[in-house]
Amino acid sequence: MSGSRTTAGAARAQRVPILMYHAVGHRPAEAAYGLSVSPESFAEQLGVLDANGFTPVTTRELGDSWRSGRVVLPPKPVLITFDDGYEGVHRHALPVLAKHGFRSSLFVTTGWLKGRYDEGGALDTMLDWDQVRALRDAGAEIGGHSHTHPQLDQLPDERLRFELLRCRELVADELGGTPVSLAYPYGYSSRRVRTAVRDAGFAQALAVNNDLAMRAQGPLALRRITVQRSTPLDRFERMVEDAGTFRDFARERALTRGYAVVRRSRSAVRIVREAGVRTDVRRSESRRV
Repeated sequence: MSGSRTTAGAARAQRVPILMYHAVGHRPAEAAYGLSVSPESFAEQLGVLDANGFTPVTTRELGDSWRSGRVVLPPKPVLITFDDGYEGVHRHALPVLAKHGFRSSLFVTTGWLKGRYDEGGALDTMLDWDQVRALRDAGAEIGGHSHTHPQLDQLPDERLRFELLRCRELVADELGGTPVSLAYPYGYSSRRVRTAVRDAGFAQALAVNNDLAMRAQGPLALRRITVQRSTPLDRFERMVEDAGTFRDFARERALTRGYAVVRRSRSAVRIVREAGVRTDVRRSESRRV
């Protein structure tokens, strides 16, 4: 009995690095540049993971393990995740992943991918569905990242449901398997959004917060670490080894908290305005009656 309690306690205390990538390329578009990495840097970073004994797992595997314990995680788990669905993930990242035998999680914005569902708005050259299938066949978990990449916590309920369900539906139609993992666009969520995500059928979801993930965060608010073009290799190694991550991202967290106040204020104004419009409509209708 004491052994099972020890195992459960270790799982609760375990801190797992979830790496958040976007574009991988030599010359990404300006809009995607800051959150991109070069192919050379990506190869060096995966070399660090391999040399330091990390074993990549998928988002689904992490969620299943922390939820039920049926999936046993390796001694040093790490998650390699890609948001949006940029073409460089197939062109540049996939060969490096294959070289190391690493798995990954790709979260696609279905309305940005090349093909008949493309609604425009992408920041750079995107994957097509054949490339998404190739990544899946190579061991990547394919998850959702909404349909058009809005700030989900700023949407009214009906549009929020559409963004989640449309994304999930298209991934299921194209790949033949329903996605169970989601990454929040911009990392933003709220209690209302997390409820909608769960109701849409997603079992786990990733935020940002620039911290390591822990079971105590809950399956729908797992934290990630941003990897970008300005991330030096020594800082990358500190992040994955949980050596100074809190200090390294102190400035980013302060800026995020400040912007969160602005966003909440804007959201409150929008809600008041929408409520006022609805009230005016009801008054107008009552006068007509």
